[in-house]
Amino acid sequence: QATYILDKILASISALGGKPQDVVRTRIYLRDADQWEPVSRAHGRVFGEVMPANTLIQAGGLIGDYEVEIEAEAELGA
Repeated sequence: QATYILDKILASISALGGKPQDVVRTRIYLRDADQWEPVSRAHGRVFGEVMPANTLIQAGGLIGDYEVEIEAEAELGA
């Protein structure tokens, strides 16, 4: 799920004329905190060189069967 979400984030930023380097902050919500490592690896593959500010939170109340939710903030045209 994390890889799928990160791909969608990159596609959305690209559609607005941005690039991964424009991401300044991400927030990751996990249903199960034990999943932090694979999710962090996926995040690192996408943003490892960008190193945006990041917060990882255990949030048991995710909707449906989702195990992870990721928010990203980007500054475009800055």
